[in-house]
Amino acid sequence: MSEQPRRDVVSYARRSSRMNSSQQKAWDRCHDGLVIDVPKGHRDTSIAAGASVVWDDEFGRSAPLIVEIGSGNGESLVPMAAQLPECNVVAFEVYRPAVAGTLAKMSRQEVHNIRLVVADGMEGLSQLFGPSTVQELWVLFADPWHKSRHHKRRLITPAAGELIASRLAPGGLLRLATDWQEYGEWMRVSLDGNQSLVNEYLDEGGWAPRDADRPVTKYERRGLAAGRQVWDLRYRRRD
Repeated sequence: MSEQPRRDVVSYARRSSRMNSSQQKAWDRCHDGLVIDVPKGHRDTSIAAGASVVWDDEFGRSAPLIVEIGSGNGESLVPMAAQLPECNVVAFEVYRPAVAGTLAKMSRQEVHNIRLVVADGMEGLSQLFGPSTVQELWVLFADPWHKSRHHKRRLITPAAGELIASRLAPGGLLRLATDWQEYGEWMRVSLDGNQSLVNEYLDEGGWAPRDADRPVTKYERRGLAAGRQVWDLRYRRRD
């Protein structure tokens, strides 16, 4: 398995990890067995070289793997996973308060097929999953990092596309969404030329229709209220 290069430039902003009382209670009550602890690297959100996870053991079963990078507070993750009880869903999120919020939603909605990792999702994809093992990867509303000097922080790049393609199973699906057209176009420039990935809607302009199973989140509603359109993309790993 290839090792992810050390990344000193990360795709997320630094935020407080302090939880409010309800988040702390959800963390304390639900953490065990649902949040997977992995050895830390040089940052508290990085993963130590050589770390590994046996996902069948963590879920107690063998099932198709779905990965989400940047799951936030689980507003879309939890209902989407609930619609796929036959799949094991692994979500990466760097902010503990958001993970605690996800745990609370999982408990209320009785969703049991999610495991959470508090770590950099691209490092996790590289180090914790073997080649061709992921059935679907979700990257929904990643930070667009608008300023030109911050574009190096963007999650989706040609190099990220190579890593994603290597981890997707043949026929596996990459689902992306953003409410910033310029970032959507950036993602297309990064991914459309990847020889291992096929834009499923290239012949129809390249943009995918909105996935009906993805709920409209508070973040998405704010973008729509501000007059922005949501841009969806779907790429399939070549067989």
